Amino acid sequence: MEGFPIISAIIAAPLVAVIILLFLKDEMLWLVRAISVATTSLCLVLSLYMLWAYDKAKGGYQFVERIEWVKSLGISYYVGVDGISIAMIVLTSFVIFTGVFVSWVGVKQRVREHYIFLLLLVAGVFGVFVSLDLLFFYLFYELAVIPMYPLIGIWGSANREYATMKLTLYLSFGAVFALLGILSLYFVAGAQSGVYTFDMLAIGKLSLERSYQIKVFLPLLFGFGVLVPLAPFHSWSPIGHAAAPSAVSMLHAGVLMKLGAYGILRIAMGMLPAGAQFWMPYVAVLCLINIFYGGLVAMSRKDMKFMIGYSSSSHMGYVLLGLATLNYIGVNGAVLLMFAHGIMTALAFSLIGFIYDQAHTRMMYDFSGLAKKLPFVAVAFAIMGFASSGLPGLANFVAELMVFIGAFKDYPFQVVIAVFGIIVTATYMLRCIRDVFFREPQDKWDGLKDATTFVERLPFVILIAVLLVVGFYPSIIVDIINTGVVPLVDKINAVPHG
Repeated sequence: MEGFPIISAIIAAPLVAVIILLFLKDEMLWLVRAISVATTSLCLVLSLYMLWAYDKAKGGYQFVERIEWVKSLGISYYVGVDGISIAMIVLTSFVIFTGVFVSWVGVKQRVREHYIFLLLLVAGVFGVFVSLDLLFFYLFYELAVIPMYPLIGIWGSANREYATMKLTLYLSFGAVFALLGILSLYFVAGAQSGVYTFDMLAIGKLSLERSYQIKVFLPLLFGFGVLVPLAPFHSWSPIGHAAAPSAVSMLHAGVLMKLGAYGILRIAMGMLPAGAQFWMPYVAVLCLINIFYGGLVAMSRKDMKFMIGYSSSSHMGYVLLGLATLNYIGVNGAVLLMFAHGIMTALAFSLIGFIYDQAHTRMMYDFSGLAKKLPFVAVAFAIMGFASSGLPGLANFVAELMVFIGAFKDYPFQVVIAVFGIIVTATYMLRCIRDVFFREPQDKWDGLKDATTFVERLPFVILIAVLLVVGFYPSIIVDIINTGVVPLVDKINAVPHG
């Protein structure tokens, strides 16, 4: 595929599908679903090809494409992928591919419009992970976030109006801070070099003043941190998870939360290394709120979606702890955990959605003994719970272990707290599995049907397979992630400490 614009194809495929869907009638359900499946299948195949074709020995950014957009302002359509980007592209491809099938089963009204917004969202996500131009990065970032409002507001469940408004206010607040940081980089870097450009690699090569880096790192940290979500701006996220339809919850927890961490990693840490040295130790403290508070609140929730929502905030605390280590093992573990957690939460929300679509309740106390009626779903849910609890053999274990090893030297206290956080996670996940699936069966749920068809089982099988493959053979993706982590960590550690 030499010379083929593979990155542009991945971004363009969902956008082309959106244009086609706009001209179809609402009654053409089979065609709407077929186009959505074909589009996401193409994205998955192309992303897996990039994973296979990426030259690990060469490293750096590959599959690069560049087109001057507004030359006088230094704006270009400039895309490329390194090891970190590829991991996130593959994650996104798996989540959207399985999410399309979950929507096939769960969404019955305004199906065409649902897929239009879903594909718009994922096009924005792909664009963020491959952008090497700050302005395009921000445009794609907004494209990824905006469709969340109609997706939750139209197809969401209880409290969707409140959830969409809170989500919009928090994410808009964060986006403004991130934009201020980006514009500051553009003007200050231009004044220093004499060339005004949004080129992330060109700006990253400049030696900006340490005091400036420390000041600008903060709005970028909290601007992107709102989406992670970084405490104290974390309360919107679980509400958004709970109100969203299943496929949107999958994308929200599986991918969108990673956009925030990716923005911190790629822009704040990658372009302001002195700022990273100064502020990331404080992040290593704030992440404890995510880890322990999020875990304790998840343990108190009876709504399964709220439980997984707070659990996601807790797990993203481990990602932030890994980034705060500023060493190879910790940052590699953070990126791998972004991937593993994305797959695991996509599996969790798809399973909860499957149950809710039939039972119309997500409350754990409403269920008992569902394993007798839903054996396939019960096994899949148990595997998801084991992955969330860090069971060896599943992808999350390897990632969390790397974070702990990387963090122990500089942050032993945080590691101890984080380990107790895993115990808390295991407590509420195993309790949920026991109460919902393995207590005495109730007659009122005799009408529930297990996942038996190809469309119903496929997303669960794929996501479980990814967790197992990466869990047993992590080097399949860690070796590629490492090619992106090494130069970033070297750059940060090469800066003299102030």
